[in-house]
Amino acid sequence: MGAEAVSGDAKRAPAAALRPALPGDVPMLAAIAEAAILELTGEDYDTDQQEAWAAAASDEEALAARLKDQLTLVATRDGEVMGFIALADNKLIDMLYVRPEAVGEGVASLLYDAIERLAGARGAKSLTVDASDTALDFFSTRGFAPKQRNTLSLGGVWLANTTMEKLLGPPEGSVH
Repeated sequence: MGAEAVSGDAKRAPAAALRPALPGDVPMLAAIAEAAILELTGEDYDTDQQEAWAAAASDEEALAARLKDQLTLVATRDGEVMGFIALADNKLIDMLYVRPEAVGEGVASLLYDAIERLAGARGAKSLTVDASDTALDFFSTRGFAPKQRNTLSLGGVWLANTTMEKLLGPPEGSVH
């Protein structure tokens, strides 16, 4: 469906570490996406929408194919995957999911900040995201502006999201 995250970094937990995603991570990433959708989006999407979205997100074969050509980072704490973010074509935040129990601990912010820095260092002038209604505030607080409303069909169920964009400045340390 698009990127998913929930804002609110109020509670703090031990710092998470970042690493590139590995092919063996796909089952865990699919489980995190499914849990995030089913447990965190209930205020914005009805049960049928959540179930259709979760079914699509938890398809491990489709997820592996989707992530194959994307820059994907995972956040870990004590060796356990807490969340992940995927960047397509150095400009589209395709997915951002965090374990429901880790929401509010800064995991989504850590992942987003890292991917923004990497995209900028690789020459990106802007980032876009098709943000779920649940993730709108998260991306808005990071400087993304809404561009258009979208509807898409998943498993015969219609869901809405919002395309948002953030213009990036020159990489830190560059001289102009």
